[in-house]
Amino acid sequence: MAKGRKAEIVLVGAGNMGGAMLSGWLKNGIDPAGMLVIDPGASDAAKARFAEAGVRHVAQAPDDIEAGLLFLAVKPQVMEAVLPPLKSVVGEGTVVVSVAAGKTLSFMSTHLGDAAMVRAMPNTPAMVGRGVTGAYANAKVSADQRGRVHALLAVSGPVEWVASEGDIDAVTAVSGSGPAYVFYLVECMAEAGRKAGLPADLAMRLARETVAGAGEMLHQSPDDPATLRKNVTSPGGTTAAALSVLMAEDGMQPLFDTAVAAAKRRAEELAS
Repeated sequence: MAKGRKAEIVLVGAGNMGGAMLSGWLKNGIDPAGMLVIDPGASDAAKARFAEAGVRHVAQAPDDIEAGLLFLAVKPQVMEAVLPPLKSVVGEGTVVVSVAAGKTLSFMSTHLGDAAMVRAMPNTPAMVGRGVTGAYANAKVSADQRGRVHALLAVSGPVEWVASEGDIDAVTAVSGSGPAYVFYLVECMAEAGRKAGLPADLAMRLARETVAGAGEMLHQSPDDPATLRKNVTSPGGTTAAALSVLMAEDGMQPLFDTAVAAAKRRAEELAS
């Protein structure tokens, strides 16, 4: 690229999340010629995929381009080392988008300058096109820029914009960490099934498919979760017996309240 020429999308880090975003962009017809991937740790297989797709890859930030959108998809613990060399690609028209948990816009501004910035929190189902992302934009992000960011984040699922940066910590606690809660629910259901007398492998298959199916039903149905729950629950039946335990005063709700509060507290600690 010629000196001073723009790359529409510069993606820093093409691991699980960055790779998922890149795949989604390519599947949605975004021109690979306008993309640049910066990833010194890219595997040979990843480099081959970049080349096949027509996406340029470099190991470090070049000094001859300006990014239109700079996506930061690296782990939070390496951000301090990754950010300073990227200042060369940040121009007046650049929007910086970070998907790193716990790294504030103030932290990024310290290294990249007073730029238009978006802090986003996707979750791992983005890797199968079924994620959800919470996002916050600072005052420098224009309506047009926000629309462009929204479109790129939305390739992996819905995007929900929040009113304050602090809300991102709550988003992290609910949806960012949320897939792990669901996976653990499957583990617990399977173990309970084993203790009820089922072979362990059968109990796991039943629990796994039940949660996957219920999730798809929730995805497709216009009804809210409470209505779907009530539809499954016959008065005096087996489901009602189980829900009398799960919905008791010391049941799932207070446990989830405590768990989500702990995750939000940790997100706030990481941000500070």
